Order: sequence, then C-alpha cells, then structure tokens
Amino acid sequence: MGHNKSSFLKNPVEHIDITSFDARPIIDSMSKMSFVSRETANAAKIYNNMLNDKDCTVFLTLAGSTSAAGCMKLYADLVKNNMVDAIVATGASIIDMDFFEALGFKHYQGSQFQDDGVLRDNYIDRIYDTYIDEDELQTCDKIIGEIADTLEPRAYTSREFIKELGKYLKSNSKKKGSLIELAYDHNVPIFCPAFTDSSAGFGLVMHQERNPSSHMTIESIK
Repeated sequence: MGHNKSSFLKNPVEHIDITSFDARPIIDSMSKMSFVSRETANAAKIYNNMLNDKDCTVFLTLAGSTSAAGCMKLYADLVKNNMVDAIVATGASIIDMDFFEALGFKHYQGSQFQDDGVLRDNYIDRIYDTYIDEDELQTCDKIIGEIADTLEPRAYTSREFIKELGKYLKSNSKKKGSLIELAYDHNVPIFCPAFTDSSAGFGLVMHQERNPSSHMTIESIK
C-alpha cells in the first residue's frame, strides 16, 4: 500500500496546558501510594520547597523527547510564572522542538512500528512515535545559519547565541509563547552544553562554509 507524505503528517502533537486544570489533588493522593507514584509526589513536594526558598536557584533540565512529546507549553509556563531561574537543555529541545515550532512548524503523532524505509522515502524523521517533516527541519537549520550570518564573527557561549535566537523570534515568530522567546523576555538564561549535537549544527556548518575566514562559533567550555 502506497503512502504520501500528508497521510503521515495529519495529527499534530498538542502541548499540554497545565493551567487548564488543577493537578494538585491527584499528586497529593499519589503521595499515599507506592513506587513511582510516591516518588512523583515527593518530587513535587521538593519543588514546592525550592520555590518557597528565596535563596534557592531553580535549574530546569530538559531532554528533547519530552519537548517533542508535548511538554513545551508546560516549560514555557514555568518561565512565564517565575518558577525557573535557568535552563539546561539539549540542542534538540531548544532547536528541533522549540525554535522549530516557533517558526510555525509542528510535530505529528505517528507510530513507533512504522517502517523507517517508508518514512525515509517520504522525507519524514521519527522520534519514537512522533514525526517531523525533514524539509521543514532543513528550513529551520537554514534560518539558524542566516541568524549566525548577521552576528559579529567571534566565539559565543550557547547562552549568548540562544539569546540571539530569542531576539530573532521577537519579530519573526509565527507561534508566540515559545520557550526561547519567553526566556528572552524574562531574562532566563538557556545553556546548551552540546548545542551542535542537534540539527542546529547543520545551520552553523552552512554559516561557516559561507564565511570561511570570518565566522561565529560556539564556545562549548565557557
């Protein structure tokens, strides 16, 4: 049976809105249970203690899979409500998920059992049971390179470069309320230790190819 690209990319992932319901009763009840339920409730209690301690710095650490899976609005709301002081993330979370969607693109519900050869024929990338249009991802990479072209040629920390992405989104985002843009607005630094270990690396390669003797680069140690 033949497939076309649109047949795979039809059910967008919708990010959960934690402000639309009150999860506290179920978390409280989980504290009286066992295994991961009790651990989850205990984690919520520790987080509440962190928020109540004015001297406590809260770092939010992210893996790309949770971002693609529908948690991006949750993270953005934490920043918006002053519940996070700094973010440490993978390049996938920041670029392939958040910046990508801020440009107006989406992730789609798929299947972990789909033949990857068929997906490859349709130029679709798979994150477990979630699909991304590779053409759109390449557009995202291209824009990363174009932003790099506009910057002073020097070494940038991931925090500095992601701040530049936030500045770009202020006037160019198709979807408002992205994590990068909100972090820019609220002066919350985003650190990405392995920034080029994501599709953003392709954008920076293109930038350096265009500017072989005078280009920006990511200073991973600093």
